[in-house]
Amino acid sequence: MSSTPESSLNQALVPHRIVFPFTAVIGQEDMKLALLLNVIDPKVGGVMIMGDRGTGKSTTIRALADLLPAISVVNNDPFNRPPDDPDVLNELAPENIQVTHKKTPMVDLPLGATEDRVCGTIDIEKALSEGVKAFEPGLLAKANRGILYVDEVNLLDDHLVDVLLDSAASGWNTVEREGISIRHPAQFVLVGSGNPEEGELRPQLLDRFGMHAEIHTVKEPALRVQIVEQRAAFDQDPQAFIEQYQSKQLELQQQLIEAQGRLKSVTIEHEYRIKISQVCSELDVDGLRGDIVTNRAAKALAAYEGRTAVEVNDIRRVIGLCLRHRLRKDPLESIDSGYKVDKFFRQVFGLVEAEDRAQVNGLKTSSVR
Repeated sequence: MSSTPESSLNQALVPHRIVFPFTAVIGQEDMKLALLLNVIDPKVGGVMIMGDRGTGKSTTIRALADLLPAISVVNNDPFNRPPDDPDVLNELAPENIQVTHKKTPMVDLPLGATEDRVCGTIDIEKALSEGVKAFEPGLLAKANRGILYVDEVNLLDDHLVDVLLDSAASGWNTVEREGISIRHPAQFVLVGSGNPEEGELRPQLLDRFGMHAEIHTVKEPALRVQIVEQRAAFDQDPQAFIEQYQSKQLELQQQLIEAQGRLKSVTIEHEYRIKISQVCSELDVDGLRGDIVTNRAAKALAAYEGRTAVEVNDIRRVIGLCLRHRLRKDPLESIDSGYKVDKFFRQVFGLVEAEDRAQVNGLKTSSVR
């Protein structure tokens, strides 16, 4: 997803529909962090969000989409391609390219969607009679350079989940029928959500999601009251509520744009990369996706916080989100809470003794007092 000039910020934040502001969402920090990191670097690989009913999953995801800046697209292009896209330049002369700005697309994939609806269809009759490739774009085309959201993804047909994950990983969607083949860009952040009571995805599919965030119902009464009152205020006067958070929304949007621009210059020390891979190895994580995603997420976090070098704490904050869902070998096992990942992280990065000493010193200090 490309950034836009500052002049388009105000335009980007004028909602086409009334959406709860992202900066007004209370708690659920893991979910919000995972979503923001995927926006900064879509190659992190998407995020799977599992949690109880009524914990704000859908609200937060739609709020993120509304927050994102507008993108430059070729006018009337079904794939939301930018004007400097090589395929566009091959198809049209530069003087014939008309550019417009539109909101970053947010596409909801319904549970009952067919493969044709998702991938698109080819009109064979028109192709044979008129000799042209008559392609009817699907949801993957509409989601290009945006967010594709699948609620209750754990109830979606495994074959469709495979199609989504393949497109998200490759950035392309290919439709083949009767010897005719159409290929178009499909670069999007795949966000899935679901309720663990209704079942988990198979480990092989779950591993394909870059990050996994688990959210729980807020237990603290005061915080629950705050959330209820906040929602009531939004429902009573949505426009006034949105205006209260307008400056925070603009600030976060600008922070995301700057992070996207800074990402290419962020570095991570070779020693840290070795230790990340050591953690993955000792946790017996299959394949190398865990290593790659952890490196990418840590760099995205450093960029988000305005730095050009990854720190140990960046790795610590993202490694659980990147690895916890990769530890499950048996579909009947539950996903690790993150404790096991953090335990091995502390051992490999040599933080166990230092943190234990700090804890002991803290106890001694409190006992002297």
